[in-house]
Amino acid sequence: MSETRARRVAEQIKKEVGQIISMEMKDPRLAALTSVTDVQVSRDLRYATIYISVYGTPEQQEETMQTISRAAGFIRSEIGRRIRLRYTPEITIAQDQSMDYGSRIDRVLKTLQDEKNGE
Repeated sequence: MSETRARRVAEQIKKEVGQIISMEMKDPRLAALTSVTDVQVSRDLRYATIYISVYGTPEQQEETMQTISRAAGFIRSEIGRRIRLRYTPEITIAQDQSMDYGSRIDRVLKTLQDEKNGE
């Protein structure tokens, strides 16, 4: 399987899952600012890891991730209905920690800058 095809399928899955979460899932436990940040698919397109970013308190993030993880079967069936593939990928939901990591780096850099200016 070509890498280009895998990338195209991953982008299509990312787009569709974003729409599914925002339009199809009507669960009140979902945080308002939930986005699909990345999708990684295996070379044979049978497995996909969907990275989700949730803006909110840690409790809201945890509850939203649990809700989306419980709805993985629904999300997979919707992907199968919307995208024509031989096999609908088995999906794994993962929380994207890059926003938290980036803000932590910003805090460290700001602390270092403040210490440098204080001397």
